[in-house]
Amino acid sequence: MRQMIYVGENVKELYIFKVGETFEDTKDHLGDFDDWVGDCVTAEDITIKTVDILKGEPLPSLSSTIMGVVITGSHAMVTEEHPWSLAVEEWIRQATKHPVGILGICYGHQLIGKALGGRSDFNPNGKEIGSVTVVTTLEAKEDPLFNNAPGIFNANVTHMQSVLTLPEGAEVLGYNSHDSHQIVRYGQGIWGVQFHPEFDVRIINAYIEEQREDLIQLGFSPEILREKVTETAYSNTLIDQFIRVLSDKELFG
Repeated sequence: MRQMIYVGENVKELYIFKVGETFEDTKDHLGDFDDWVGDCVTAEDITIKTVDILKGEPLPSLSSTIMGVVITGSHAMVTEEHPWSLAVEEWIRQATKHPVGILGICYGHQLIGKALGGRSDFNPNGKEIGSVTVVTTLEAKEDPLFNNAPGIFNANVTHMQSVLTLPEGAEVLGYNSHDSHQIVRYGQGIWGVQFHPEFDVRIINAYIEEQREDLIQLGFSPEILREKVTETAYSNTLIDQFIRVLSDKELFG
């Protein structure tokens, strides 16, 4: 378990559940999912602990020291139901009984939706990749995490599966023409986003290049995708904002 420790008063733990690995060449040059999530954190009183799920590292007990959890993306599919994925699902269900914040990214988002009774599967619109726009709903204005979100913002995506059916009680906070569930609040302190707030211009360009041949076969033009890549300023602040929201003692009542 890799740790990044920041010294400060009332230190709390942010766990990164690393449920996948990026492409080897991308990893060599830019790092991996957990590195990118950690790079988004600016708070100095947070202990960041990465749990490498694929390597069998144990899931943390639900103690009072856990401030929150970020569940990363993955190149796996939720529908494959790997044993490690099912174990994280069960942890999510147990976590809903505790004051623990959770942010699911891409695969993590789909996993939360499935764990809580929804359905995640291949998106009938096919693959979505590159810089896209996300539209926020009116409900987002009342949400503690997304109340400062623009009405429309840019975000980076790469996925084939989505949350197709929401679990009971979940609320849509953002969408686009490809995916009706780009942002979902699953419960108090639990959110999922289909886009990647940890992806910057370098990372999404690398993903387009790594998948070049597959994208061409799917009818995409990698050149056009790269021309449309843009800065995603608001999206890149989301993980930091998630931590700030979790610091609000009133979040869980």
